[in-house]
Amino acid sequence: MGTRLAAVDLGSNSFRLEIGRIEHGAFQRTEYLKETVRQGGGLDEERNLTVAAMQNGWDCLARFGERLAGFEPGEVRAVATQTLREARNRDAFLLRANAILGFPINIISGREEARLIYQGVAQMLPQSDERRIVIDIGGRSTELILGKGPTPVVMESFRVGSIAWSNRYFPDGQFTKKSFTIAEIAAKAVLDEALDAYHPSLWDAAYGSAGTVSAIADVLVACGWPSGSVTQDGLDWLMDKLISAQSADRLKLAGMREDRKAIIGGGVSIVRAIFSLLGIKTLHQAAGGLRHGLICDLLGASSQDDDLQAKTVQRLASKFGVDATHGARVGKVAAQLFTQLTASHGTLASANNICHLQKLKWAAQLHEIGSHISHSDYHKHGAYILDNADAMGFSLSEMHRLSLLVLGHRGKLRKVETALEETDLAAQLIALRLAVILSHARRDPDLTGMTLSRTDAGGRSMQLRCRAGWAEAYPQSAYLLREEAHAWQKTAWSLDVMGC
Repeated sequence: MGTRLAAVDLGSNSFRLEIGRIEHGAFQRTEYLKETVRQGGGLDEERNLTVAAMQNGWDCLARFGERLAGFEPGEVRAVATQTLREARNRDAFLLRANAILGFPINIISGREEARLIYQGVAQMLPQSDERRIVIDIGGRSTELILGKGPTPVVMESFRVGSIAWSNRYFPDGQFTKKSFTIAEIAAKAVLDEALDAYHPSLWDAAYGSAGTVSAIADVLVACGWPSGSVTQDGLDWLMDKLISAQSADRLKLAGMREDRKAIIGGGVSIVRAIFSLLGIKTLHQAAGGLRHGLICDLLGASSQDDDLQAKTVQRLASKFGVDATHGARVGKVAAQLFTQLTASHGTLASANNICHLQKLKWAAQLHEIGSHISHSDYHKHGAYILDNADAMGFSLSEMHRLSLLVLGHRGKLRKVETALEETDLAAQLIALRLAVILSHARRDPDLTGMTLSRTDAGGRSMQLRCRAGWAEAYPQSAYLLREEAHAWQKTAWSLDVMGC
């Protein structure tokens, strides 16, 4: 890893870029860029991003991409949150966005966002064993995290945010006492389930992160209130000022940025709802947030990421009663075959293949996760679980890749035909399918003399070769392998079995 790092946060209201250098083991910011894109307001009734919303996002990322020119892949991490979690046409946006930025943009789950937020806030606070609740109100979601010191304990994301609430309850930027009352009631209805998990008895101090809390705090400070925190009295005063102004257009308050006026009503109503619901008296303004959590992950390097992901896989396997011994067996066989396949193509030691090998082992560990629901079509159930699981350390795209491997590990290949266009995923999949077949008796298979290789320059023709006498010794396995070869003939790939 180099001496510089960068984090990109594609939020529902703003896109942010944080750049800094590592000095004496710590991150020191050298540049911070923020643009109000308000992509969260660009979702239509069908939950598709409008052309204008996508273009605004691409234009911003082009400017960020120019600034990130020359950075190495391991020095940059970019994530997107609630708006792209919701958007049905997110793939269309990301396809171009990734190319424009020059780095992959990962959509993260609500709980993964919450973990990163807490991590970012905690590393900016003095070290202590303080029990704390961290509140992050974004454009389309609110994250609540309960933790102690540097460790998050309870994490949740709720679909309530300043843009969504402003559009719904303060149309055309009109402020009335009735609209605030209705907006607060609606926010409490969404957040009501948080009362037990985040009860005041479970934390000692409350911290507010991100733009909404900062925007409110900036106005209060500029108007003479104490700095560093938001109180109930301050919220009451601010709401009265908004109602007196009657509309965002007529609002004139020191410290109120123009780009915040249109969404301040929704933000204030949500903060007031949280204060009321959780009995908060003082909300301390936190310096850290999501992008600082991303920097922490980058500073921790890949070993910590892998450890967190490995723990997530183990948690899922345990929760759904997976046969750990068999999962490890299939993973060992799949890894051996995948290594042979990549070695035959001259790409054994690439960083990508090392990563793909680890993901393949995790897919093998979880390939029977759907059996907890039903043995019939368990691969389909397993894929659904992985596509919808809250998985700390994983982006949604990483979980979808695992789900594709689980979905495709058995049965017809037509269901993953589009995914097979990606060479690396196809290689993972054939290794996994062969490993499942060879381990069908749920005991260690005899792999002596067995090799899997690519036989053409394009890498789409593969050959599995067995030693003489193997097919006679294991007739059922040999039959299943011949059926597997037939299945691949119906795709753009081919598999020949020799001596099997």
